Amino acid sequence: MKNIKSIESLSEHNYKLSNSVKNLLDIDQLETNDLDTIFTLTEIIDSFLTNNDKKTSLLKGKTIVTLFYESSTRTRVSFEEAGKLLGADVINMSGNGTSIDKGESLLNTCLTLQSAHTDLIIVRHPHSGAPYFMSKHLSKTKIINAGDGWHAHPTQALIDLYTAKQSYDDLKGLKLVIVGDILHSRVARSDILGFQKLGVNVSLCAPKSLLPTTLLDKSTSDASDPYNTVSVEYDLEKALDNADIVMPLRIQQERLGEVSGFPSLREYSSRFQINDKTLKFAKPNAIVMHPGPMNEGVEISSEIAHSDRSQIENQVRYGVAIRMSLLYLMLIGGDFND
Repeated sequence: MKNIKSIESLSEHNYKLSNSVKNLLDIDQLETNDLDTIFTLTEIIDSFLTNNDKKTSLLKGKTIVTLFYESSTRTRVSFEEAGKLLGADVINMSGNGTSIDKGESLLNTCLTLQSAHTDLIIVRHPHSGAPYFMSKHLSKTKIINAGDGWHAHPTQALIDLYTAKQSYDDLKGLKLVIVGDILHSRVARSDILGFQKLGVNVSLCAPKSLLPTTLLDKSTSDASDPYNTVSVEYDLEKALDNADIVMPLRIQQERLGEVSGFPSLREYSSRFQINDKTLKFAKPNAIVMHPGPMNEGVEISSEIAHSDRSQIENQVRYGVAIRMSLLYLMLIGGDFND
């Protein structure tokens, strides 16, 4: 790191992901060495961004398309900024104002973008597995999953892991408590995979109506299911006991029509909100994170969201550096021997 004088000079050092990582579809693709590489680059890039040393031409000549079939603020903006800061041409697409409106299939949209010499597509799609489908049909264009259905959100998990590591250098043996809408959360699933990979003990806390069926009846799951090794607690005070990291999730009200037995938001807040009273049951130095967007006053109080223990603003900040690292590694990363 001491030999790197600017973001531009990253090209003088040889960083790469494992050869098997052609596309980033979920966090379980990444080996521990891959995580180390991503986090090393993120620390370097963030230090330069903090000092306002931003613009580079590392990805000059590369074309990146953000293809978002669902709404997004943080993910889309940070990916766009990451690409532009690295000198790439970034084209934003959505379901509106394109041939998608006219009924064009996902496959034909992707093949069109590949034919137009797109180097990388960052996709968010309401259907689980859509990025996997795309990757199987594209030979020249790479894919980053920016969220697919209820399935995965690997770049947010990387942000959450990196943020936690800024507070705790060694995460092994720590306790992470994820509270809230686990059922609909692609972030929760990717976070479970990522934090377990680094030796964190993961505990979930939610009403039964917001938990996947595999958690309620583990006899129906296979041995590889990541939920097999997490603990479940329905009482928030018990769940927070000895917690090092607390992560409330947004209640996805747009999906609650599919859920029976969900309490009212008022009842949910009274039982599961992270606030001054409930956070006292965690460790005194426990940090609070939230992948966003937040509904303050529902899953988290405003006082905690903006307190000294909150890492939420840092999660947003690190999002740009994490995604710059990924774009660099996927498009021009070399052999790692730095």
